[in-house]
Amino acid sequence: MHELLHLLGHALLHTLEEALPLIPFLFLTYLLMEYLEHRSEQLAERWLRGSGRIGPLVGGALGMLPQCGFSTMASGLYAGRIITAGTLVAVFLATSDEMLPVLLSRAVPVPFILKLLCTKLAVGVLCGVLVDGVTSLWRRRREKEPPAPQIEELCEREHCKCGEHFLLSALKHTAKTAAFLLLVTLLVNLAVEGVGEERLASLLLDRPVLGNLLAALFGLIPNCAPSVILTELHLGGVLSVGAMLSGLLVNAGVGTALLLRTNRPVKDSLRILLLLLCVGTAVGILIDLTPLAAFLSR
Repeated sequence: MHELLHLLGHALLHTLEEALPLIPFLFLTYLLMEYLEHRSEQLAERWLRGSGRIGPLVGGALGMLPQCGFSTMASGLYAGRIITAGTLVAVFLATSDEMLPVLLSRAVPVPFILKLLCTKLAVGVLCGVLVDGVTSLWRRRREKEPPAPQIEELCEREHCKCGEHFLLSALKHTAKTAAFLLLVTLLVNLAVEGVGEERLASLLLDRPVLGNLLAALFGLIPNCAPSVILTELHLGGVLSVGAMLSGLLVNAGVGTALLLRTNRPVKDSLRILLLLLCVGTAVGILIDLTPLAAFLSR
């Protein structure tokens, strides 16, 4: 009983440390969405169309910052169709989450850190541009218009009275989503604490191809823990640089959990997650089987 309480307390403490800092990002996301809705629909549409081409580049640059709050923000904006799917993918793939703090704390050479960040940025921007390009081509062939902002639809799904005041509506959205994220983060932390990091890490031993796939699947866990574990495993010589990147490219913190929570239809969210998994696995395998691994590791 004592061990169970200790486990629960430790997991709860980690949950608060990880989830609470994300709440300001959630609030800013919903505040922006509510502001756009209350100001004018034309402004939201203009922002969407104007940022479409450079969206992946901007999203990739933001994703490089060591904060999974940006992936959370991007998920909310995509659910409201304020940004494109390519921009969202770029943010997710470029998000460094806890990788950068871990590398800096371990005094890893700066060139190695810069190579990793640039690799994630390049993959994120390239995939984002491709996603938007393919989506745009598919719409033109089917003579379909780009999706209009769906902020009102999102509000209806959340059952909030958004006509009151955009500040109050943003607070309601934030409270509901924050509660969901706290619950998901707590469950994940309980699993990590209960099973043990070493046992989870044993699944990610340096196994060609299979190791990349397992690392990518592990990276899909909507939590900051995978980025820490994957980085530490590579620094400990257990995981190849390609397998580490397979997991880090896929891992977008709790942004993926928020995407499943708010975005509709659900199959659209699942397609995005499948794309992340395929890209992360393929890039990791490509790095491990080519001289890129030696280049990144130098």
